[in-house]
Parts: sequence; C-alpha cells; structure tokens
Amino acid sequence: MGKGPGLYTEIGKKARDLLYKDYQSDQKFTITTYSPTGVIITSSGTKKGQLFLADVNTQLKNRNITTDVKVDTNSNLSTTITLDEPAPGLKTIFSFKLPDQRSGKVEVQYLHEYAGISSSIGLTANPVVNFSGVIGTNALALGTDVSFDTKSGNFTKCNAGLSFSNSDLIASLTMNNKGDSLNTSYYHIVNAVTSTAVGVEVTHSFSTNENTITLGTQHALDPLTTLKARVNNTGKASALIQHQWRPKSFLTISGEVDTKSIDKSAKVGLALALKP
Repeated sequence: MGKGPGLYTEIGKKARDLLYKDYQSDQKFTITTYSPTGVIITSSGTKKGQLFLADVNTQLKNRNITTDVKVDTNSNLSTTITLDEPAPGLKTIFSFKLPDQRSGKVEVQYLHEYAGISSSIGLTANPVVNFSGVIGTNALALGTDVSFDTKSGNFTKCNAGLSFSNSDLIASLTMNNKGDSLNTSYYHIVNAVTSTAVGVEVTHSFSTNENTITLGTQHALDPLTTLKARVNNTGKASALIQHQWRPKSFLTISGEVDTKSIDKSAKVGLALALKP
C-alpha cells in the first residue's frame, strides 16, 4: 500500500481496474514507440462497426514538466501540460482542446500523509468548479467529490466515498449521482505470486430500484501472460488474455457473450499494444 490516502479517484480503483480495464468490445490497435530523446509517440485505431477512429498522441518530458499532444480523426487537438512537484506533494495540470474554446481547465493536486486534495476550474467566464478531498491513512480513508456550475448556480456532482485497505484486500463504499446510487466494491488478492485476485462490484439505483452486480477475477498463467474474466447479473460474460511477447509489448484479446441473448451472439474485440 502507498503512503497516505491518495486522491478521491483512487477509492475503489483496484476493483474497477480488475473488472473493466483492458476489456474491448471493439477492434483496437495501439502502437507506442520511445525515442532516445525521451519523446513517446502512441498511435491507435479503433473500429466500431463500419466506423474507424484513429488518433496520435505525442508525449515529451523535460525535467518535471510533461506535455501531451493528441490529434484524432475528427481534427481535434488536445493538449495537457503537467508540472510535477513544483513544491513537495503538489502537481499542477493545464489542459485544453481545440477547436472547443470552452475546454480549457486548470487542476491542482496535493498529496499529504493524511490527506489528498484535487481542485479544478474551467477557464471560461462561467466555469465549472470541481473539488475532491480525502482524509485518513492508507488503511482507512473518507472523501467527497463535488462540482459546482457557476452559470446555473447548481451542484452538478455530489459524491462521497469510504475505503478500507490492508495488505491483501480493499473494500469501498461510495454514494454517487447526488445520492441516487450506492456503489460497493471488494478487491481481494488470493495469491500475490500468481497475481490471482477476485473482485466484485454492486450498484443500487434508488430511482429505479435496480441492482447491478459484477464479479471478476484475474490470474497470471505465467510471468508474461494474464487471464481475466467477469460476469454480471444481466447475463453478459467477458474474458481476456494478455501476453507480454517482448518487453513493454502486449497482445490483448478480449471477448464478450450475452448469455441471455436468443441467438447467443458474441461480440469479440481485439487490442494489440506494441511498446518497443
């Protein structure tokens, strides 16, 4: 476990990564290259039905400043500039997206042994202001995440969360959508040597009185190959296998089956990540 409670986004993150990260229902291809000068270029393409989307991301690091520039097939230019630790525990992030002139945003993050704070504000005349804060330790943390729209004078987001962690398990409880949904998750390391873990997420919506339950697991077949699987109460089952065929080069194949579908049709996605 890390030192301190971390940021609010880390509450329940281990379970979310196990249940959702790397799963693809579309065909996706990603190649990342590293230059001797420290420039990282990532090209990716995704096929969604008959539609093909592509983007190129360039990352440049200079001391404690990281600049990311991304261009996609819709002619959008996204730029993120990160200043890491201008002071101990502090990080500043500036981002904008062209041609959207209202997308500019400044975010400040601060990590302390007993607290984690993140605050952002849009660079517009009537910005949306976001604040999240966590207090506690790496074992027990309590936090909140709120957004306020200065134009309408309304809170657009109001969430709260609680997290408990020890050496082999992480449990979290969050209240989202202004109190309309309750989410609880559990992540447990079964065998650290084989990276075997299980996770479960239960979400209850008070407005619809519906529950969503997702259960998943992962296991390392060998030091280079990982197998993951998940299933939820709506009948959708997914699985993936990821293999590191060379250092920092991964091949991921994932598939999804709707077990409640009449024709038992399956959607299969392929993701290939090359990071030489």
